[in-house]
Amino acid sequence: MLVEDPVLLHQWHPVLMSKDLTEEPKGVEVLGEKVVVFRTSKGVHAFKDLCIHRGVPLSLGKVENDEIVCAYHGWTYNGCGACTKIPSMPKGRVIPSKAKTTTYSCAEKFGFVWICLGFPPETEPTIGTNTFDNPDYVRVVMGPYDVQAAGPRVVENFLDVSHLMYVHEGLLGDSAYSEISDYRVHEINGQLVTDEIEVYQPDPDGRGYGVHSLYKYKVHKPLTVSFTKKIVGSENFFELYLIVLPVTEASSVAFMIMERNYALDDPDEIFIAFQDVLIEQDRVIVENQKPELLPLDLQAELHLKCDRLSIAYRRMLGEIEITFGTA
Repeated sequence: MLVEDPVLLHQWHPVLMSKDLTEEPKGVEVLGEKVVVFRTSKGVHAFKDLCIHRGVPLSLGKVENDEIVCAYHGWTYNGCGACTKIPSMPKGRVIPSKAKTTTYSCAEKFGFVWICLGFPPETEPTIGTNTFDNPDYVRVVMGPYDVQAAGPRVVENFLDVSHLMYVHEGLLGDSAYSEISDYRVHEINGQLVTDEIEVYQPDPDGRGYGVHSLYKYKVHKPLTVSFTKKIVGSENFFELYLIVLPVTEASSVAFMIMERNYALDDPDEIFIAFQDVLIEQDRVIVENQKPELLPLDLQAELHLKCDRLSIAYRRMLGEIEITFGTA
């Protein structure tokens, strides 16, 4: 059943990697709503995943002549959601005007297919202010990663710098270097931005050697966040973006984009495989956190100075009245 969150309902959500939407329709779920996504010569489309005739998912059907055909009785819908063909109807009969399905805004950008169930304030999806078109950088699109946890829990874990030394020990952190220097969180143009936070990392990107890194985290939207990581004493840096699809309150799908200015000729597979390992380590944590929904009452848990970003994130969710995935 559709979760009508007053904020998330009207935001763009990535549902598929572009490369995974080919000639067959795909069924996805957003905020508890079942949606079918399909591609035609005119672009990508998203409908309620339900034929209005007998309630069969349209995702079981096929795309033919730029229209989607129900697998049960062949009812056919055009890109606007209107039924254009009912094979069992005698010739000459007019198709009822009510024979149409619910349509949603759908777009393709940054290597993803996006859906908005409500009325998006932006004509197309954005990920912060980044356009991902700088020819001097290499971009790697990663995902989808299924996580049985609420979206805000997945996001807060990404924003938690002090877990690196334990959840990702030997890679992103070392428990012998656990202290987090004091930092501040600033609100800049509606986004949360931290000061740089220095962390020693034994193997921060899968290439096999340790460095001191400087992290700067950003919260762009409730389920879109990123960090910029600079290597101390080097011009090397990368940005990692996390965009979480809210499937249900108990499940999410994470998508990522990495953009870097070094190792330009290294194969994407090195960085994807490394991220796969990190995601599995994080999954064990977030899928077992209690309560399952992120508590917005700051008195519900104990916080330290190193949790400033988590505190700011929870406050932001409360101020904009996010109801999905929170308690």
